[in-house]
Amino acid sequence: MAVSVAMYANSYGRIKDRLDALRLDVDIVTFGLDGKFEIDGARVDPAGVDLDYLWLSPELSLEGGLRTAFEVALRCRSIKVLQTFNAGLDAPAYKQIAAKGVRICNSSAQAIGIAEYVMAQVLALFQPLAEQRELQARRTWQRTPFREIAGTNWLILGFGPIGRAIAQRAKGFAAHVHVVRRTPETGATVDRAGTIADLPTFLPAADVVVLACPLNDATRGLANKAFFDAIKPGAVLVNIARGGLIDDAALRQALDEGRLAAAVLDVFRTEPLPADDPLWTHPKIRLTSHTSFSGDGVRRRWEQLFLDNLPRFVRGEALLNEVDPKDLA
Repeated sequence: MAVSVAMYANSYGRIKDRLDALRLDVDIVTFGLDGKFEIDGARVDPAGVDLDYLWLSPELSLEGGLRTAFEVALRCRSIKVLQTFNAGLDAPAYKQIAAKGVRICNSSAQAIGIAEYVMAQVLALFQPLAEQRELQARRTWQRTPFREIAGTNWLILGFGPIGRAIAQRAKGFAAHVHVVRRTPETGATVDRAGTIADLPTFLPAADVVVLACPLNDATRGLANKAFFDAIKPGAVLVNIARGGLIDDAALRQALDEGRLAAAVLDVFRTEPLPADDPLWTHPKIRLTSHTSFSGDGVRRRWEQLFLDNLPRFVRGEALLNEVDPKDLA
């Protein structure tokens, strides 16, 4: 029997030829922003539909259809697997979907782009780029000393695909990589590892701290006053995970008091960040608009992950990036 696969109509148009080339025994159904499936020329309510595989593609977010997609997933009579473009699954809908017995696979497609963003932001803080441009404009011949990444200690909180990609690049710059993760395992790119309980012993040695962990009950508000009291003076904080990991007031206090040299923030508790939020104008904060995943290769990797995972499902093989339901926020 053919495997029933559903996806957003506009996404199907993008990948149809690549999907057809796989020659899988699948029945494709699509849905639109009205929340209805297109089946045999009719618009069908999800409540009467059983699916083997539902793909939530990036177009749903870009075209304002993610809420509709969640409603479709929750209304379907049954779904075996849901694959999403999201890396973080803290949206409440994912927990509700998993509670229906749906297997969920998240995305690793963003990891390369986010890791490159992190390296660019840290390099921009370590290198006096603005000063160099100013000297060029004035035609002034003057050396500009800078801080090297080599030999610095990086602490990465979370070691999923994004954390691993950051570690690989930091290690390529000859930094020392320390990791806080569920299990204290080291490896080729990890010099030292511990669990969240060990965080107070890791922070005093870290020159660069990167938040790359999920937002859940164990991590919400993790970067609080105690966190910043323990951090190494002059450290740089980078958050590419979720805004809810940080106590914003404690962050601003640490920056104002000089305990933290700078913060790079790409994610926030409220998005878009309100125009009157003090984070916008803080002199020690580099702020971007949740754009760290926006590398030009991400879309194709999102699509390729689906095209790699669907054949695995059809053949009954292990799926890529399947999430343990206990890890959902």
